[in-house]
Amino acid sequence: MRAIWKGAVSFGLVSIGVKVYSATEEKDIRFHQVHREDGGRIRYKRTCSVCGEEVTYDDIAKGYDIGGGEMVILTDEDFAELPLTTSHAIDVLEFVPAEQVDPILYNKAYFLEPEGSATKPYVLLRDALSDSERVAIVKVALRQREQLATLRVREGVLLLNTMLWPDEIRQPDFGFLDEDLKVRPPELAMASSLIDSMAGEFEPDAFTDDYRAALQEVIDAKIEGREVVQPEEEEAAPAAAVDLMAALKASVERARAARGEAPEGGAGEPTPISAARSAQKAAKATKAPAKKAAEKKAPAKKAPAKRAAEKKAEPAKKAAAKKTPAKKAPAKKAAEKKAAPRKTA
Repeated sequence: MRAIWKGAVSFGLVSIGVKVYSATEEKDIRFHQVHREDGGRIRYKRTCSVCGEEVTYDDIAKGYDIGGGEMVILTDEDFAELPLTTSHAIDVLEFVPAEQVDPILYNKAYFLEPEGSATKPYVLLRDALSDSERVAIVKVALRQREQLATLRVREGVLLLNTMLWPDEIRQPDFGFLDEDLKVRPPELAMASSLIDSMAGEFEPDAFTDDYRAALQEVIDAKIEGREVVQPEEEEAAPAAAVDLMAALKASVERARAARGEAPEGGAGEPTPISAARSAQKAAKATKAPAKKAAEKKAPAKKAPAKRAAEKKAEPAKKAAAKKTPAKKAPAKKAAEKKAAPRKTA
């Protein structure tokens, strides 16, 4: 990193020499304006609207438009006479609880690094801020402008957050603020339940800029001369629900399902999601008994038929057995009579 400013933190009678570095950087993909036909860069010339001549930076001054085509021109000498605090001092004004500073006031962030022999007083101020759980309100002149800022500790480093002035914050002026809208307690309770079901710990690294990644993929594909692979389309957002309570209930259930949690309270008033799941469970439940019933019925039909055939066969066998001896007995007796010798008188 390259230091953009050097100065000193004025802490009572203690002066702490520091270097200032930009703590953030934009990752937007930047483009140049080019001629569509040949790719040539488009250049802009600084020309005067009165004489039409091209003007160099040395001949450019700052002008304030007072209307009616009149302009007040300010030179470097005019700015030098302004009551601006020294451009190389960060003056500590007071120490306040961090929660009293509205985040909307924060503008840009800068890291402060101790310079030279200022390491010990730097560490002293850092540790004192951490122990007090407060932030320092300071004034600093950056880029020819006096700014309000805070000093706080982040990962062992003093962080300078420049702030907007209170009159730079716009006041919301919307019609609905004057309307008498009332939220019913059940709706508020359901909204709170939705918030609880979606609660978590903020981890910035878990979020990514999908648009920038897709745009970089398009650029890389152009460079390599390959086909761009289109990302999968996300599911379309559901249409706005007319019934607010139904939408809240469905949202709570979807959030719990995403976390693998069971619906709260067990059975209750069905929602679009619970109704769909209940239908799936019912379909599975009906398939199992039907299968078992089919298995039970199949053997039941075969068993009676087999037994009936066996019962019919048994009397037939017995009847045949009885008839056969009846026929053989007379034939045997007749043979015996013929074979026996006749008695003579």
